[in-house]
Amino acid sequence: MTSHQIRKAFLDFFVSKGHLIVPSAPLVAKNDPTLMFNNSGMAQFKDFFLGNGTPPKSRIADTQKCLRVSGKHNDLEEVGFDTYHHTMFEMLGNWSFGDYFKKEALTWSWELLTEVYKLPKDRIYVSVFQGDEKDGVPFDQEAFDIWKEIIGDEDRIILGNKKDNFWEMGDIGPCGPCSEIHIDLRNQEEIDIIGGKELVNNDHPQVVEIWNNVFMQFERKADGSLLPLPAKHVDTGMGFERLCMAIQGKKSNYDTDIFQNTISVIEELSGKKYGVNGTLRSDNYVDVAMRVISDHLRAVSFAIADGQLPSNAKAGYVIRRILRRAVRYGYSYLDFREPFMCKLVPVLATQFEYVFPELHAQVDFVTKVVEEEEKTFLRTLELGLKRLDHIFADAKTIETKTLDGNTVFELSDTFGFPVDLTALIAREKGFAIDEEGFKSALAEQKARSRKDATKEAADWIELGDVDGVEFLGYDFEESPAQLMKYRSVKTKAGDELHIVLDQTPFYAEMGGQVGDVGTITFELNGQNHTLQVIDTKKENDLFVHITKNSKMVDVLEQTQTPINVFAKIDSERRKDIEKNHTATHLMLSAMRKVLGNHVVQRGSYQNDEVTRFDFSHFSKVTDEELLQIEDIVNEKIRENIALDEKRNVPIAEAMNFGATATFGEKYGDFVRVITFDPNFSVELCGGTHVPATGEIGLFKFISEGSVSAGVRRVEAITGKKALEMMRKQGETLEQIKGLLKGAVDLPKAIEALIEEKNQLQRKIESLENEKLQVIKTELLGKIQKNGDIMFIAEKVEVPSADSLRQLAYDLKKHMENAVVILGTIINQKPSLAVMIDETLVAEKSLNAGNTVREAAKAMKGGGGGQPHFATAGGSDAEGLTNAINKAKELIFG
Repeated sequence: MTSHQIRKAFLDFFVSKGHLIVPSAPLVAKNDPTLMFNNSGMAQFKDFFLGNGTPPKSRIADTQKCLRVSGKHNDLEEVGFDTYHHTMFEMLGNWSFGDYFKKEALTWSWELLTEVYKLPKDRIYVSVFQGDEKDGVPFDQEAFDIWKEIIGDEDRIILGNKKDNFWEMGDIGPCGPCSEIHIDLRNQEEIDIIGGKELVNNDHPQVVEIWNNVFMQFERKADGSLLPLPAKHVDTGMGFERLCMAIQGKKSNYDTDIFQNTISVIEELSGKKYGVNGTLRSDNYVDVAMRVISDHLRAVSFAIADGQLPSNAKAGYVIRRILRRAVRYGYSYLDFREPFMCKLVPVLATQFEYVFPELHAQVDFVTKVVEEEEKTFLRTLELGLKRLDHIFADAKTIETKTLDGNTVFELSDTFGFPVDLTALIAREKGFAIDEEGFKSALAEQKARSRKDATKEAADWIELGDVDGVEFLGYDFEESPAQLMKYRSVKTKAGDELHIVLDQTPFYAEMGGQVGDVGTITFELNGQNHTLQVIDTKKENDLFVHITKNSKMVDVLEQTQTPINVFAKIDSERRKDIEKNHTATHLMLSAMRKVLGNHVVQRGSYQNDEVTRFDFSHFSKVTDEELLQIEDIVNEKIRENIALDEKRNVPIAEAMNFGATATFGEKYGDFVRVITFDPNFSVELCGGTHVPATGEIGLFKFISEGSVSAGVRRVEAITGKKALEMMRKQGETLEQIKGLLKGAVDLPKAIEALIEEKNQLQRKIESLENEKLQVIKTELLGKIQKNGDIMFIAEKVEVPSADSLRQLAYDLKKHMENAVVILGTIINQKPSLAVMIDETLVAEKSLNAGNTVREAAKAMKGGGGGQPHFATAGGSDAEGLTNAINKAKELIFG
């Protein structure tokens, strides 16, 4: 069976068992603060397990794109060195939400594996939870009895501990005992030596877990306790890559047709062969590199297609790190010196066209982003190599033959230079790296990051059951509601109180539109109370109202039942947000008319001040194009087009009449469609909008620039903000006229002023140069000698740091084995420059950077630079002479 047939057989099997097949959620987690990426099949269904939402059907099956590279499930460093770890992987899953439970789940898993896939029954082992006294969870006798009846052989049923057989996605959330299914793929000779049971969960590459049946019975609270869930659920996950390895009779996931297309292209591009005598080896770094690249390509490509661009923060940094790890392996072991991963993206897109079509639909864009990221990092690798050359030439490094930990960390953190590549190059040069020092520097950075991101949330205090929150904000700006749950949260900015209502007019931040602010008022025990809502966020399917009224917890504790409240948003703020949001819809349609249909939304942000919009485009949007887009938007505003809002539209119907969807968003079976003229703007959107475009008033761009490869960003303002800006520009223009004494032709008058300034600047530079020549002549008469070294160490008067640098270079030209030490005072601040002939740097291990760094302490400053030339500044002008003398002492002893 091909991988396509294996996947189809799984989905068809569960359709026959009454399951609804749903699409994969995007790789990047949305509206879930506990996750950066979807790292399991159950992530998109978490709210159903918690009882905060209702699934479309009680039985569901799917294949989910997953990514595990951080936190508890961190497999990144394993990838490439074995045959079965991956960053992105597919998780086949079947789900029961309060429907069937253990008997059906286990029976069907056996039926599918042995009767449909024809896997050998005598090679399969299963495990059940042995219980945990601390958590108060007993041995899973029910699962044991079911397996005993199915298999008929107790010897192939293994008792597993909490680590192996109690599944938890994180520190809090749904969890429960699980029953794993393992398969022994070794040859008979190996099995005769040691049985498969002894190797289960012992990291043997051919005795692997392929399926896990999780029985969701509990919710783990923040204090570590377990509470029973309102209903029992089944959550299963089968690793698609491992399943294919088992069915296709391979010894490695990478030998299956899932990866072989990519690996064969890597072989062609590199001219190297995968595998040694037909055997995969982890010590063959050519093999490792090809496995790393073929794996990481999937994670990077699908993450970008799902809307997550590489960056230096959060999820974007994870994607950049994965991509750079792949590029590094290609650079070091496959001799790639030019971008190569970008050439593999189309291969991947074609392979998954009918499974995950979002990549195929954006193949040109993803290819361009990957190519630009590769170019950038390949340049970084070159810079890192040059930086290492300087470090290896440092006297202290030469003496100790060790790169200190802070230097290694700087290369990794500042230059994006992988520590393992630093270690490899160091070994080639006969140096070691200070691993403990690096780990210490890394630990300090992590501690700072954790401190910066400090956010501690207590458990929700539930006053009533919440089966989803009804949003009333499309129709109402205020409404009665019931306060159903609350919690206190400690953040770096201060304590917060979070509130959940059963229904709310407050829009929670989604789709780029910021959350509403306003008030929640209520009466309790004869006292009136007001909560100031400063933001509204969506957490899974809950609308969370954030307030600073943390002390209100004491008031809320006075009741154990829901509280009647009145919720009211800041209406004026909402109206300004709606103007910007609607303008964004008009702007996207105008962009597609002016720039082309390749323009796709890559991110957006609308508040009451501005609309910010990121979109796919590979060149700067010219001023003329911006004006064209502005004109179209303002024309649509003047037409005063009425909002046509349709709710609960079947998604197939919405797409049929041309609705624009955003890549990376997961839409349900029914969607909301926002139309402003069916021939102009039709979009799937959950945000709020003006009733007619005329309310926007005016639209004006304020900036355009690059975000990343192939992605541009514009910012614009509307309504009162746009009018205010234009008035200020008019006032500024009048002020300029006044300064130019009423000049009629302002551009011509300003050009004349600029030309006059340039002429004066040239005169000043000429005079300064004459002065420098005089100073240079004087200094050449003060050359001293120390052995075979000619040196000058003087305090001079020059107008700028550039002049000081130029003077040092000019003096060096007239000296052999030169050392030039110059100091000056510029704007009452001392500056020091040290120039050392390259011959002395090489032969006597002199270093200008180290010299100025130490000498600058005498003038309360610091600096650095290259071994042959460096500068420093300070704050104590009186210490300049001492700094010059200190530099002489450091060089000559």
